[in-house]
Amino acid sequence: MGEQDKAVKTPFFKGVKSEFKKISWVDKTTLMKQSVAVLGVSIVVGVIISLLDTIVKYGVDILTTL
Repeated sequence: MGEQDKAVKTPFFKGVKSEFKKISWVDKTTLMKQSVAVLGVSIVVGVIISLLDTIVKYGVDILTTL
């Protein structure tokens, strides 16, 4: 049973290793720029959603008190 496991795992890991070599990794500066951009956009979208939520909340409060 042990020999069959080795025969099955070996081609898989060789394939993983060969695919891993095909990956093109970005350099540190590009990674940093993209991370800052994602963080900035996330903060802006969070603020917009928060403002819209507050406006809708007050609108619903006004409508329910009429």
